[in-house]
Amino acid sequence: MIHLQRREMMFGLAGVTLAHSMLGRVGMAMAADKIKPGPSSALIVVDVQNCFLPGGSLAVKDGDQVIPVINRIAKSFENVVMTQDWHTADHISFASSHEGKKPFEVIKLPYGNQVLWPDHCVQGTDGASIAKDINIPHAQLIIRKGFHNDVDSYSAFLEADKETRTGLASYLKERKIDTVFVTGLATDFCVAWTAMDARNAGLNVYVVEDACRGIDINGSIAKAWEDMTKLGVKRIQSSDIA
Repeated sequence: MIHLQRREMMFGLAGVTLAHSMLGRVGMAMAADKIKPGPSSALIVVDVQNCFLPGGSLAVKDGDQVIPVINRIAKSFENVVMTQDWHTADHISFASSHEGKKPFEVIKLPYGNQVLWPDHCVQGTDGASIAKDINIPHAQLIIRKGFHNDVDSYSAFLEADKETRTGLASYLKERKIDTVFVTGLATDFCVAWTAMDARNAGLNVYVVEDACRGIDINGSIAKAWEDMTKLGVKRIQSSDIA
């Protein structure tokens, strides 16, 4: 009887050991599923500026909630690029520059349809400043966009005419960066255009959904995700990054 109990105990211990081993493998597999950015990856932080935060002239709903998420994941990246909307005072994209027009109306310009915005991110103003709570001291580059008076610029790579380049693609190429993770404001405009232009430049692209917030004009967030997905942009959460 004692012999049987010992055998049962041995089998029980063996089962526990096997279970721990299996759980260990599962844990390793789960860890392996995390994305670990390396030297060839860069985080792009798009337009986290005062004008786009609550109380700003073009506030994105819950825009401030991206800040702690971005600060946290930025620690996983050797390479960080930030962008900054940097408009002239009478920029062509402002409704105030077109008599009788109101914000969020759409007009036709030589380079295509243009949403008219409230005045925002005017050069040198506090509204154009990057949010004070963004804490990424190792960011190496700030790309300013939208400073040409007669063309808007959503993307970190190309202005809205799809011809004028910011130089970011060449910078990333020279740094041997082939993968970018896009975060910031707003999902359906500057984030989406940046992600799609990055794909068109031949880069692997992830958009970190919980590190972005959108404006959503007539379903524009859903349309942005649809367009990004078609181009091969991958949609992830910050928890997917190791």
